[in-house]
Amino acid sequence: MKDKDKEPRAVAADSLPPPSSAVASSVKRMAEEAVLGFLEKNDEIKDSGDFAAEKGISHEEIVNVIKSLNGFRFVDAQDIKKERWQLTAEGKTYAANGSPEFQLFMAVPADGISRAALQKKLGDSVFKIGCQQAIKNKWAEMGKSQVSRKVAHVDDNVKDMLVKINNGEALNQEDIDALKRRKLISPQVWKGYSVKKGPNYAPKRRKPATDLIRENLQSGEWKELQFKEYNFLAKGFPIEGGSLHPLLKVRRQMQMIFLQMGFEEMPTNNYVESSFWNFDALFQPQQHPARDSHDTFFLKEPSTTKMLPEDYVERVKQIHESGGHGSRGYGYDWKREEANKNLLRTHTTAVSSRMLYALAKKPFEAKRYYSIDRVFRNEAVDRTHLAEFHQIEGLICDRGLSLGDLQGVLHDFFSRLGMSKLRFKPAYNPYTEPSMEIFGYHEGLKKWVEVGNSGMFRPEMLLPMGLPEDVTVIAWGLSLERPTMILYGIDNIRDLFGHKVDLGLIKSNPICRIGI
Repeated sequence: MKDKDKEPRAVAADSLPPPSSAVASSVKRMAEEAVLGFLEKNDEIKDSGDFAAEKGISHEEIVNVIKSLNGFRFVDAQDIKKERWQLTAEGKTYAANGSPEFQLFMAVPADGISRAALQKKLGDSVFKIGCQQAIKNKWAEMGKSQVSRKVAHVDDNVKDMLVKINNGEALNQEDIDALKRRKLISPQVWKGYSVKKGPNYAPKRRKPATDLIRENLQSGEWKELQFKEYNFLAKGFPIEGGSLHPLLKVRRQMQMIFLQMGFEEMPTNNYVESSFWNFDALFQPQQHPARDSHDTFFLKEPSTTKMLPEDYVERVKQIHESGGHGSRGYGYDWKREEANKNLLRTHTTAVSSRMLYALAKKPFEAKRYYSIDRVFRNEAVDRTHLAEFHQIEGLICDRGLSLGDLQGVLHDFFSRLGMSKLRFKPAYNPYTEPSMEIFGYHEGLKKWVEVGNSGMFRPEMLLPMGLPEDVTVIAWGLSLERPTMILYGIDNIRDLFGHKVDLGLIKSNPICRIGI
C-alpha cells in the first residue's frame, strides 16, 4: 500500500452529524418559536396534541416548552386530560391472531376433533379461554372426549373491536365493558394543555441577564437589558451535619426531669446479668413464666456467674423457701443453679436491686435513684413490641414512705411531662405490693393511655438485703419508646428503633418537644 493511501481523507464539516445536545437545543428552539409565533397571530392553542401533530414536532417537546414559558408567564396554560383506551399485551395478541374462541372454532373441522388433539393444536392458554368463550357463545359442543361445531359460521367480533380501539375509533359502553372484563384493554390518560398569551408574552423570548457588567454600562446596552428577578424565597444548600435521634431527645428530657427532682443516676452499663439479681433478689419465684427461655435470652457462654454474695444468697434462699419477716415465702426448693444462670437483663430493676443491697451495707441514708437504659425480652416483633427497648425507672428509698407518697411523686413527675391527669389501677408484680398501673389523659389523643407501672418494694425483697425495717422503697417504670412514639406521631416502633429507621425522620424531626 502506498503512503498516500494511508493519509486520512478530509471530511466536509456539514456532512458530520450534529451533536445530540445541539439537535435537542435546535428542536427546543423550533418548538418555542412555533408556540410564540402561533400566539402572535392567534388567541389560543386549544389542544397541544393537535398543535404538535400539525407542526410535526413531538408532543413531549411542545409540553416541555409550554411548561417553561408558563413558568416565566409568557403564556398561561390550562391542563387538558383525555381518557383513551389502549390494548393490553393479551389484547394485542388477539387483535393480530384472532380471539381464542374464534381460533378454537376455526380449528374444529366439520366432523369434530378430539379434545386432546385440539388442545395440542391450540396450546393450553388459547384452548382453556377458547373453550369457556365458545361454550358461552354457543359456538361449540364440548363433549368428554370430542369437540364439534354447533353453528356453521361465526364472526370474530372481539378482534374487530380490538382493531377499532387500536385505530382510535369509538365503541359503545357495552363493548368497552366486555373488553375490560376480559382485561383486553386498559385506560390511558392523555395529558396536554390549552395555551393563551400570558402577562409577559413576547413574540421572542430573550434570555434575562443575571449580572450587570462594565461593558453593558459603556455601550448603553443596559437600557435594553431584561434582568432576571431575584427569588428571595429560594432555599440554600441543605446543611449537612449530625442529627439527634428522637429517642435521645426524649431521653435527655427525662434525665433533666429526674435531676430537677433530686435523683441521681444508677450505673446501668451491664447488659448481662445473673438470674439472681434479675429475678431471685426481687423475690420472683424460680417457676415464674418470665424466667422461661421463651421470654428471656439466656447466655450460652458464659452460661453461669461465679460472683454472688454468699451470705445474701443464703438469706434470699430462705425467704423463697420458708419465708420470714411475716411472710410464708413460696414453699419450694430453691435451686442455686437457676440463680447462677446468666441472661440479658429483662429490666433495669436488676440494677436497682444491686444499688439497694449496696445501700444496705452502709449506715442508712435516704436516696433517690433513676436509670434509663436498654433491656431485652424474647418477644415476637410487631408494630408495638421489639426484642430490645429502653426502660425508664425511678425509685425513692426512705423511712416511712406510703402509697400516697408514691402517687404524689408520680403526679409531680408526669406533670413535668405535660400530663397532669392521672389514674391508677391495681395490678400485680412479684416484687411490689401494693402495685399500680399508671394511666394518663392525653390531651392530643383525647383519651386515657397507659404510661407506666409502679408499686412499693416488698419486705421480702428489702429485708434480706439488710435495710432497716422502717425503710420502704417506692418505684415506678415506663418505656422510653412509648412516650417518644406519642410525641412524634409514630405508630410503628420499628420506624423509631432498629435497622428500618428512616434517616429522613432523624434529620427532619423538631429540635425539641415540650410536654407529652
